[in-house]
Amino acid sequence: MPPKTRAGASKRAANSDDDGEKVGSKRKAAASVESGKSEERSEPPQYCRWLMKSEPESRFENGIDVKFGIEDLKALPDQTGCWDGVRNYQARNFMRQMKNEQLAFFYHSNCKEPGIAGVMKIVKEAYVDHTQFDKKDVHFDANSKPDNPKWSMVDVQYQRMLKRFLPLSELKKYHLQHRAKGGPLKDMALFTRARLSVQPLTTEEFDFVLSLEDEEPL
Repeated sequence: MPPKTRAGASKRAANSDDDGEKVGSKRKAAASVESGKSEERSEPPQYCRWLMKSEPESRFENGIDVKFGIEDLKALPDQTGCWDGVRNYQARNFMRQMKNEQLAFFYHSNCKEPGIAGVMKIVKEAYVDHTQFDKKDVHFDANSKPDNPKWSMVDVQYQRMLKRFLPLSELKKYHLQHRAKGGPLKDMALFTRARLSVQPLTTEEFDFVLSLEDEEPL
């Protein structure tokens, strides 16, 4: 595990969807009880492709530069780093679903031109994020205890840059087209759950986005 990797810098975004989903499920359960019907628990969908956001431009928080772009990952020993600093429960839960060898897009966020820069691979499944206990770290969480840690991280390894950078603006055009006429990006989490810093992708979504590197910009 490389020291002081700032891969998690942009993963703190709070997501109101967490509460919304809980409320919605409670209401649904209540409705089932009122109607006399038992509700069967369904397994959450299992994903095998991902999109993970980080900040490629310098931004200081508590005196620490939280910059971590794909070039920073590429420069680490073995081109591998820990994806720390995720402080959103839904994003954390997605990381806990990740399996070794699964692929993820490295997405540059909170910058002049956000978008997908390259591809990385999950090389270590979820384990305890040490930064939650480090008082000097910007991701320190005083409410998380070593005997009951709240936050997890995974290790990722650089695979390659895309043949061309895929900007958010272009991906949004495809999303709108597919939402209107049908297509693989119609429900892409980048637009339906935009605030999440760790997002699931279907294989169809991942493959379509990857194919865009060989196409002329829209």
